[in-house]
Amino acid sequence: MSHTQSILVLGAGELGMAVLRSLASRAASSPGVSVAVLLRPSTLQSSDTAKQKDLVELRSLSIELVPGDLAGQSETSLAALFRRFDTVISCTGFVGGKGVQLKIARAVLEAGVGRYFPWQFGVDYDVIGRGSAQDLFDEQLDVRDLLRAQDRTEWVIVSTGMFTSFLFEPSFGVVDLERNTVHALGNWDNAVTLTTADDIGRLTVEIVFAEPRIADEVVFVAGDTVTYRQLADTIDAVLGRQVRRVEWGVPRLQDELAGEPDSAVGKYRVVFAQGAGVSWDKERTFNGQHGMAVCSMEQWMRENLLAREGVSLL
Repeated sequence: MSHTQSILVLGAGELGMAVLRSLASRAASSPGVSVAVLLRPSTLQSSDTAKQKDLVELRSLSIELVPGDLAGQSETSLAALFRRFDTVISCTGFVGGKGVQLKIARAVLEAGVGRYFPWQFGVDYDVIGRGSAQDLFDEQLDVRDLLRAQDRTEWVIVSTGMFTSFLFEPSFGVVDLERNTVHALGNWDNAVTLTTADDIGRLTVEIVFAEPRIADEVVFVAGDTVTYRQLADTIDAVLGRQVRRVEWGVPRLQDELAGEPDSAVGKYRVVFAQGAGVSWDKERTFNGQHGMAVCSMEQWMRENLLAREGVSLL
């Protein structure tokens, strides 16, 4: 893009840092493009080593650090912060709690921001619909309704599926390498779309700068789409073992959630076990249609699991 563009990223967690690195790289070769990140004042003043490391990196990338509190500030106050930016990209996740995503969207609209990428880096909420086991998803649909009902601010939703690393989180329980077990959510033929945070960051920036301009659209990306059977087979092949395979059916997972109704992990397990809106063909994605290289599940496993499991690369 040749014209000036000021971009604000909300949050600098795993995804936020990936987006910011890619934006900084693009800005370095794109005159007129500036990048800023909104961070809590407590983060900017933190003595935490990891946070300090991120702040040093952000400053080295010439990214402006803007203090702000998405959960604590009012809609009007946030709008005042957003007003000077052309594009806002929300990388906040659900950590702010209920109502925060809707508040951010309303503040963006009140500020008259030209283009908004809401925190929707996940599943296809339109297909899942309202009333799912994960109650936070209803607010995602509220945000979509709000954006679709207006025509002043352009919006782009990037649907990524599950973060690849999350599938292997011990707390999620699908891959339990300690017990040499893989659990299928729903059944072994259920599929899940996976994308790494780094790929999401890179592809989001490609979408930001794509020509012709992308606006008022849900854009799908994918690093891989696999069934739970393929997941187990790949673990066997990559790690040189035979995992035990256990199916967690929907009724079982629903019963577990009923016994622990506030369990975020339990809510996600039920949604993914039901199988709707959690996978799509890689061929029809933005990266698939543009021939962009992305990290497959097997590649992620080779880069992240082998050393941890003490398996030789040879």
